[in-house]
Amino acid sequence: MTLTTPGRAETRTISVAAPPARVLEYLADPRHIPEWAPRFATAVDHDHDDIWRVQTEGGPQRVAVRVAADHGVVDVVSADAPNLGLFTRVVPNLTGAELIFSLFFPDGTDPSAVDAQMVVVGEELRAVRDRVESGR
Repeated sequence: MTLTTPGRAETRTISVAAPPARVLEYLADPRHIPEWAPRFATAVDHDHDDIWRVQTEGGPQRVAVRVAADHGVVDVVSADAPNLGLFTRVVPNLTGAELIFSLFFPDGTDPSAVDAQMVVVGEELRAVRDRVESGR
């Protein structure tokens, strides 16, 4: 029997004064990633199918953007290791939406590195909210 060890899960959420469909539509377009995640991506180019090349400070990365609109899902994951990445959900919150970002960290990740990354996640959530609410 093979045992698996889950990583450390961290989730953050933000309320958005916009319909869930509008939030999902914005997130589902990978060309928007540099707008809301500028510390991660400086540019995005389409590779093929659902694979995109993201230019980062550390060099190019291939990501897959997986969308299940009926379920409010937009996941931005490594094309080579699809269990690594940003897992998002957009759910109704009365007349607006709730945007949920989840990340997973390998066991043993330095807690200060996790904390620093989650500060960035908070910035990214606010950037998505601000862009969607302003209609940009």
